[in-house]
Amino acid sequence: MTSKKRRQRGSRTHGGGTHKNRRGAGHRGGRGRAGRDKHEFHNYEPIGKSGFKRPEKAKLDVAEITVRELDEDIALLVADGVAEETEHGYHVDVRDVVEDGHEVDAVKVLGTGQVHNQLEVVADAFSESAIERIEGEGGEAVLTERGEELASDDENEESED
Repeated sequence: MTSKKRRQRGSRTHGGGTHKNRRGAGHRGGRGRAGRDKHEFHNYEPIGKSGFKRPEKAKLDVAEITVRELDEDIALLVADGVAEETEHGYHVDVRDVVEDGHEVDAVKVLGTGQVHNQLEVVADAFSESAIERIEGEGGEAVLTERGEELASDDENEESED
C-alpha cells in the first residue's frame, strides 16, 4: 500500500474538499484561543477564579496520635523515660511522644482503638471519643495552656457566627 503522502501527489486539495476549504481562519473556527467560551470551550480550562484559599496565618500545624498507640506503647515509653508510672497508672505528655511534637502548633489525641491502662494524658486537644475512652478506663485527659487557648479561640469564633 502506498503512503498517504504519495497518494496525495497531484491532488489540488489533499482530501480537504473543495479548493475553498482550509483557507481562512473561519474554517478553523478562529485564530488562537478564539471561541474558548463558546464553541471551543471543551478544549480549555474554565475562565475565572473559583474556590477559597485559607490564609497561612489561620492554618494550624496539628500532629495527631491515637489512644491505641499510647496504650500499646506505654511500657516502652516508660522505659525510654518519656512517660512515668504513678500509683494510679501512667502519666504521659504527648508532645514528647509525637515526632516533632514541640515544633508543631498543637498535638491532638484521637479516639481510635481501645484503652486497657489508666492513663493521664496531657495534650493540646482531644477528640470526644478519646476523652470517653481515657476516662472510661479511669484515666484523665488534661488540656495544656495552649490547648485551653485554642479551645477558647474556637468558642469565640463559633459565637461570632
